[in-house]
Amino acid sequence: MGITPLRIGVLGSGSGTNCEAILQACERRELPAEVAIVISDVADAPILERARRRGIRAKFIGPSQFKTKLEPELEQRVVNWLQEARVGVVALAGYMRVVKTPLLDAFRGRMLNIHPSLLPSFPGLRAWEQALAYGVKVTGCTVHFVDAGVDAGPIILQEAVPVQEDDTPATLHQRIHEVEYQLYPAALRLFAEGRLQIEGRKVKITSS
Repeated sequence: MGITPLRIGVLGSGSGTNCEAILQACERRELPAEVAIVISDVADAPILERARRRGIRAKFIGPSQFKTKLEPELEQRVVNWLQEARVGVVALAGYMRVVKTPLLDAFRGRMLNIHPSLLPSFPGLRAWEQALAYGVKVTGCTVHFVDAGVDAGPIILQEAVPVQEDDTPATLHQRIHEVEYQLYPAALRLFAEGRLQIEGRKVKITSS
């Protein structure tokens, strides 16, 4: 009897390119998992169409009266959908809401996010623009566990991206994206293999 693959729930608000990278890694069997459900707070977000084309359950959360968070009853609805889909880990992929108590309680230590900077530098929105404006020579991306802070949870993996002299926000963002598409499935693979241990602020990656 084969091992049941890890079931991933993806939350996103936009085009879903990181979700696409996860889906393709699963299809290539580089990631021993499957995406069980994709949920968005934007009714016509392309990320939902990526799921529907593959026959994956796709759900719209809203509408919500807030822009940066969900009402507790809406977030509990998300929890219910994830639990009904028997999700083992939640991957935030361009999800533009601050995660609150219902989700944090239900998936503590089982929710990951990818952020386009080398945290703790440049948390929050449009981190690549923050990096350019500050004048750093190196930025990158970070996969981390989600906690109650904004882009503040324990760090799993990071990779650097040099800032070039002629970079624009668009060119830098694209190069960061290309790294993200490799880093996020790699972090999820470590989770699926049971190789991540949270020890306070640190994440220990075990050999097996």
